[in-house]
Amino acid sequence: QVQLVESGGGLVQAGGSVRLSCAASGGTISTISMAWFRQAPGSARELIVQNNWSWTGTTTYYADSVKGRFTISRDNAKNTMYLQMNSLKPEDTAVYYCAGSSEGSIGYDYWGRGAQVIVSS
Repeated sequence: QVQLVESGGGLVQAGGSVRLSCAASGGTISTISMAWFRQAPGSARELIVQNNWSWTGTTTYYADSVKGRFTISRDNAKNTMYLQMNSLKPEDTAVYYCAGSSEGSIGYDYWGRGAQVIVSS
């Protein structure tokens, strides 16, 4: 069972940058699909980045709301995934969750507890 822990959230001014980390334990993330979600107050959880792993390679999809501003990456040696967030806007304020999908699973089985990001105007 993979455990995920997010870190790196906080308060940032609009236009600033934040990098979130998602550290995994109990299993490797190098051969599973991963994603970042976020949930703003009063809103449903939103999938913002998918990083889909397969034996032929990895593909990444970004939601339009973050495309060009957010970048997902992984450091397999550290068993950690990152989300670099640039040009932040107040509407990016949310709790950010990392998630992982076990082999053969359709959805995401592993979830972190979330990291709060607040963007002030």
